[in-house]
Amino acid sequence: MSSFTRRSFLAAALGSTALAALPGTASEAVPFSRDVVIALARSLAARDYAERPMVPQDWLDQSYDDYKARWFRTKDALWSDTSRSYNVDFFLPGLYFPRAIQINTVTEGLSSRIPFDLSLFDKNEKAPDLSTEGNLGYSGLRLRTDLDDPTKKTEFCVFQGASYFRAIGIGNAYGLSARGLALKTADPEGEEFPEFIEFWLETPAPGQRHMVVHALMDSPSVTGAYRFTITPGSSAVMDVEATLFAREELSHAGLAPLTSMFLFDATNRNRFDDFRPAVHDSDGLLVLNGNGETLWRPLANPKRLQVSSFVDENPKGFGLMQRSRKLSDFNDLEAFYHNRPSLWVEPRGDWGKGAVTLVEIPADKEIYDNIVAYWRPREPYAPGSQIDLNYRLTWGRQPDLPLPKVIDTAEGARIFGGPGRIVTIDYGEHPLFQDGPDSLDIHIHSPHAETSDGVLQRNPETGGLRLAFYFDPGERDHVELRAQLRKDGQPASEVWLYRWTA
Repeated sequence: MSSFTRRSFLAAALGSTALAALPGTASEAVPFSRDVVIALARSLAARDYAERPMVPQDWLDQSYDDYKARWFRTKDALWSDTSRSYNVDFFLPGLYFPRAIQINTVTEGLSSRIPFDLSLFDKNEKAPDLSTEGNLGYSGLRLRTDLDDPTKKTEFCVFQGASYFRAIGIGNAYGLSARGLALKTADPEGEEFPEFIEFWLETPAPGQRHMVVHALMDSPSVTGAYRFTITPGSSAVMDVEATLFAREELSHAGLAPLTSMFLFDATNRNRFDDFRPAVHDSDGLLVLNGNGETLWRPLANPKRLQVSSFVDENPKGFGLMQRSRKLSDFNDLEAFYHNRPSLWVEPRGDWGKGAVTLVEIPADKEIYDNIVAYWRPREPYAPGSQIDLNYRLTWGRQPDLPLPKVIDTAEGARIFGGPGRIVTIDYGEHPLFQDGPDSLDIHIHSPHAETSDGVLQRNPETGGLRLAFYFDPGERDHVELRAQLRKDGQPASEVWLYRWTA
């Protein structure tokens, strides 16, 4: 039997078992490999999109408190009664999760369905009675393993909702999320949200450090097969392999998309009556472009939607960072925003021409994720095309890039000396600054407004340097600004990019 014919046969066998089995029933073990998921995605793409059925209406009608009144009993987690290095918890559907997913385990090359079991969940007296018949199943999964405490398995990664997932490094609190794929983000006709509809969890050996998760994605425009190799630690590292099949032309695809929240900081603090000095999961977009240039763009919560494109070819990396790392940066003893992870994307292979794209959406509350960043290819993907992607996600620490980092940006009205606005940029301590401010050249530019020459001083609080300058926007509603320090003609800081809006 040829490899292609064998893959097709296995996909058909697995597909008939996984997609047709009734909730609450187990399935016969069938052969499994990544090729099976690819074949399933290819087969789905050859058919018209069919929306999966929703869970019963009473599950959907739950309030937030109703939904939280049931929780998974972790002592009964998958593999909890074994010496395997990971445990897996499951989440219920309903409320924000209207369609159930299928979860399978893979042991010695054979896949077995995990049946839905409501008895694995405890509840309190406020939990409503719910239907036990219909299209029931789990809505997501949570991974736990030995992290900083060898006596217990600690959670560090969650897959739940559409194609969303998130992870943390040791000492982090959950913050921003990633997605399998973004489609038509901020387009006038509306965004499309692909969904992971089925997962396969490769059974780990005792002591195994990494966990392998496969996922099948479906959407009106595209299908996909994903393989995540996940290694927890001081940062959680995910190596992602994805094979996509376009049902329709993908004119606005967002690869390796990241989703976060930015409400306010020192740049827009005056708009929020809040006891905290800042509220955000991430404070900037970091880009290492194909030319080796390091860009830093502070995030904004604009009054109207804005999209920024950083045109590039074969980017070396991009991500949303949380550089504010002190409790006093937020003064929040509940949210612990200073412990939220950064997330760095490292493309593998040739990603071609396109743009790192930043979408900033107006928000008035911290419950809304209003920041999206992704790679947008310049050329659309044609219907019927296959797209193969490889990249690494690092959740936790920031990438170790050589140039001095921007650690804070502030701006406000110029109170003395005439009209305009003052900007301050703080750079962290760095060996390039050891000869003092006078050894550095200041480069400030704006295509929209005149700027002052800038003043560079040592900041005794941070040990680094502060650059201050002013600009006059006049009657303009927005101004683009760029600044960088140089030494002996070479970069001595990241390129700071900022969009001021009236």
